Amino acid sequence: MMTITFLPFTFSLMVTFPDVPLGIFLFCVCVIAIGTVQALIVAYAFYFPRLLDPRIGRSANRGLYQRHILGIVLRGPALCFAAACFSLFFYPLSYLLMATVIFLPYVSKAASWCKGRLTGPREPPAPSMELFTFDLHEPLSKERVEAFSDGVYAIVATLLILDICEDNIPDPRDVKDKFHGSLVAALSEFGPRFLAYFGSFATVGLLWSAHHSLFLHVRRATQAMGLLNTLALAFVGGLPLAYQQTSAFARQPHDELERVRVSCVIIFFASIFQFATWTAALLHQGETLQPAARFGGQEHAFMFAKLALYPCASLLAFVSTCFLSRFSTAIFHLMQLAVPFAFLLLRLLVRLGLAVLRALLRAGPHREEDIRSPLLPDPHA
Repeated sequence: MMTITFLPFTFSLMVTFPDVPLGIFLFCVCVIAIGTVQALIVAYAFYFPRLLDPRIGRSANRGLYQRHILGIVLRGPALCFAAACFSLFFYPLSYLLMATVIFLPYVSKAASWCKGRLTGPREPPAPSMELFTFDLHEPLSKERVEAFSDGVYAIVATLLILDICEDNIPDPRDVKDKFHGSLVAALSEFGPRFLAYFGSFATVGLLWSAHHSLFLHVRRATQAMGLLNTLALAFVGGLPLAYQQTSAFARQPHDELERVRVSCVIIFFASIFQFATWTAALLHQGETLQPAARFGGQEHAFMFAKLALYPCASLLAFVSTCFLSRFSTAIFHLMQLAVPFAFLLLRLLVRLGLAVLRALLRAGPHREEDIRSPLLPDPHA
């Protein structure tokens, strides 16, 4: 864990000095160290079979399992070792190898799928010879996904308040000389930054609320859901950047249009990947979702509206700035204020919308049960 926490520093070093081998070398050394420790953990666990899953610990092919798992654990560090060597004389290849480490499981899965399509289905292995593999449909630990997500949201919220505490305290000499001792007048200069802070914190809080509601209805999390959730968290981690952009409106008003658009893009992708996580769950809803959130369930329409609110609002704000660029700041702040109120009234608005939709269906030429929308819950359920 100590080495993992050092990775962001090495990554920042690579971004700042992309053509200097040291950043690449340090990043690769960290990955190699992490892989080595994981390999030692695997070796220790196989040395004491009671620590293993009973199906592996009691298997006659335990050595084969060990070699297979070590191969999965060490292939990333092996690629990073090659990347570290190439960084000394041809660093572009090092970046390609490091990118391969990230996408290797998915490339391997896609290659296996293509091979199966070309050669036809193969006979399933005997139970004693089945190996641990990376499967996109293999369930993840729902509790660990939630714990990791909550940690990211907590850190992002903490970063926002740290920016307020560090950068928005007036200097005592400025209060005395420029504002004649009035602390209220001095703080009023930071008004746009406080507005940006509260809007950004509300965005973080409401995205967390939508994420929490989603996983309350999740029974099992698939690999695809985990990947989409991680992508959503990657953009959630960019929300402090959105705060930095919007808090600079008063200081650099000539850049406000670009800053508003950057913030809208970050919020859009953070929320659209969250919506995609729910969509991935709907593809296997019988296994992944509670009945209330499935198609036709009592909470399906509400979850759809809750998870679609931020993508629609941020996209609408972005498009509005293309036609009303002079009012970009006002549009963005209006979105930040309107979305929390929409969240508070969302269930009422969804019920009202469903009631109107049912009335339109009844007034149509066909009976309601013949053209029922999948968003509508079954009134007899």
